[in-house]
Amino acid sequence: MLRHLLLTAIMLTTAFSFAAVKQKSSFQQPGPIRLDKDGKKWVEKTLLKMSPEEKVGQLFMIWVRTQFFNEQDPNWLLLRDNVRKYHIGSLAMSVPVDGNVLLKNQPLEAAELLNRLQQSSQLPLIFAADFERGVSMRLYGSTVFPHAMAFGAAGRLDEAEAFGRITALEARAIGIHWNFFPDADVNSNPANPIINTRSFGEDPKQVGDLVAAYIRGAHYGGMLTTAKHFPGHGDTATDSHLGVAQVTGDRARLDAVELPPFQRAIAAGVDSIMVAHVSIPALEPDPNRVATTSSAVVTGLLKNEMAFGGIVVTDALDMAGLTRLYANDIGRAAVEAFKAGNDLLLIPADLDASYRSMIQAVKSGEIPRQRLDHSVRKILELKASLGLQKARLVDLAQVPRLVGKPENLAAGQRMADEAVALVRDNSRVLPLLAAGTTGSALPYQSAVEVRNHLVVIIFSEDLRTDSGRMLERQILARVPDAHVLYVDPRSAAGMSGPVIEAVDAAEKVVAAVYVIPTAGRAIPAAGGLTNTVSMADANGALLNAILTRAASRTVVLAMGNPYLAQDFPAVQNYLCTFSNATVSELSAVKSLFGEMPLRGHLPVTIPGVASRGAGIERPAQPSSGGSSHAQP
Repeated sequence: MLRHLLLTAIMLTTAFSFAAVKQKSSFQQPGPIRLDKDGKKWVEKTLLKMSPEEKVGQLFMIWVRTQFFNEQDPNWLLLRDNVRKYHIGSLAMSVPVDGNVLLKNQPLEAAELLNRLQQSSQLPLIFAADFERGVSMRLYGSTVFPHAMAFGAAGRLDEAEAFGRITALEARAIGIHWNFFPDADVNSNPANPIINTRSFGEDPKQVGDLVAAYIRGAHYGGMLTTAKHFPGHGDTATDSHLGVAQVTGDRARLDAVELPPFQRAIAAGVDSIMVAHVSIPALEPDPNRVATTSSAVVTGLLKNEMAFGGIVVTDALDMAGLTRLYANDIGRAAVEAFKAGNDLLLIPADLDASYRSMIQAVKSGEIPRQRLDHSVRKILELKASLGLQKARLVDLAQVPRLVGKPENLAAGQRMADEAVALVRDNSRVLPLLAAGTTGSALPYQSAVEVRNHLVVIIFSEDLRTDSGRMLERQILARVPDAHVLYVDPRSAAGMSGPVIEAVDAAEKVVAAVYVIPTAGRAIPAAGGLTNTVSMADANGALLNAILTRAASRTVVLAMGNPYLAQDFPAVQNYLCTFSNATVSELSAVKSLFGEMPLRGHLPVTIPGVASRGAGIERPAQPSSGGSSHAQP
């Protein structure tokens, strides 16, 4: 009987394995991105059969915010029906949002929903995403990377290449083919509210080198890449999500600073270039045209002068930098962008109005059929280069094997470690000393008594976010009685009394400041809403008060914006991680306690504080406290 059961099990296993092998061929197989002879035939055959309405639909990319959807969920039905009704050619994956908080989901949820959308569409869909810091920007369980500027601080091209390769592996595993990265902007303006740590740095050559390295790695993993935000968003002081940003440099400045990284990206084989909603008088004198709607910028400069023949994609068409110019006829934004030379129209503010305006422009002859076919052919060729006409689904069984591999998680942590830069040090605070051991805690045991030997103030933009949580856990693992306080702009004034009292009694103070570029972060200011990467006034006032009383005992951690110190000249000890990612939080703690060498150098100049390239190198200086440190 037992022998019979074993034989049956073996037969079933064999049958399952055979079925799995047979089924495998129906799934996407990421590999080299190339358009073969069969793919070209499919493109021409498909294009020949398409109506004008279907062709126009291929030009649009709309949101898909991944979460679990029941088949009868009205939100799922609306999404599915919009893809069919407007013949949508591509979708940008994100997650639901609550204010500025991303409500992340799991990789399997995303992969299942994208598969379902592929099955509901007549033509294969391309899925894109803003994975500027890897898949972990949107989904849990994937490899966590720091912001791009951290790679500039580390200065290692091999790590930038690995960054692209690992992101491609995980993105393709869940069905994402196209990353809107790398950022080729040169962040030369410290007041830039929207680029900042999203850029690799302020040196055009280093930015170009890192851009090219990332593209190499991404292509190795079979992922499409995008250089953004053409012709350069680094020297602006306005967030184009909120208004029209202006690049004021002349053509000589553009040729020397803004354009070289994009030229490097083109030479490296970048698949697409994203055009920004910025005003550039040196290239487009018409004040009612931003780069996105300027044929001089898109066709004249990018396509003709710089010889870019790939996909030109607009930045999101729902951004205020563009919509304010077309408030009376929002559909015209898509038409003008397409006429300027863009191939793909990203996130229209009003899909129906934009689609109808495009159809009307095609039928009236304003957009010639040949011009329409040119862009649609390029998009279909992109799909065929990925083999989507042969297999459009991903194998859900492979997601747990490919996403979040231990060696990749370790690589992301290593990249964050290599970036940390010590910019100022008075030799009186660092390294901190671990105190005691955490041991194995018993359930329900009483909390450790808090003391003021080490006081940690975490300055967050919103206490509802995760900012500082990993940092707190890692510090308490080393100093269980550390006094940790959280403040944000709404609580800073009310918390000032307890914070100053704790600081006055402290032997050493850590002020961890979480400020990163956030799209559309609207703050009231003279003349209307603005965006900034400076500390909010209430938080800044409290930090100034701390430094006034205890600058020599305080280390300021810039968990994001490295330019922070220019607003606080009293800072005597200054550490930059260039990111608020959890891996950077752990790197910060290891740096504070001397557990790792410090090798990072500033990839930007901090006015009045330090020049690009500054960084105090230091070997590891582990304390003898004997603590057992928790790891994420």
